[in-house]
Amino acid sequence: MGGETVDWRGGCFCGALRYRVSAAPVLKAQCNCRACTHVSGGGANYFMVIPPEGFGWEAGVAASYSHPESARAVTRDFCATCGTHILTRRAGLEGVVLKVGTLDAPEVFGGPRLAIFCEEGQAWQQVLEGVPCFDRLPPG
Repeated sequence: MGGETVDWRGGCFCGALRYRVSAAPVLKAQCNCRACTHVSGGGANYFMVIPPEGFGWEAGVAASYSHPESARAVTRDFCATCGTHILTRRAGLEGVVLKVGTLDAPEVFGGPRLAIFCEEGQAWQQVLEGVPCFDRLPPG
């Protein structure tokens, strides 16, 4: 994982935003934090961290939002037409956080390698057996 080239495409529900991924993810994970649960509508957030040079918009212009009062504020990029959340950017993180459900072929995800913010998860947010689960972010 990471360092390889890929040719994946995806976009929002209505098709106004389209993107291309050309670099393999450096992380495949699941987040159970309250903010991700809120934004997803109740489920965990399944995501991949893509090197910044490996992601590019092909059509449309994303709207963005950053919660002004959050201690863990991130910027979320989404479609202004249909509201689909595509991407998250976090200060200090080398890469962009791509929501796997927006890929044209989400099966390339293959499942999370770890789960984060498990202490904030809900009882129905299952972590697959054998997947390391961290209360917050993993060390290092």
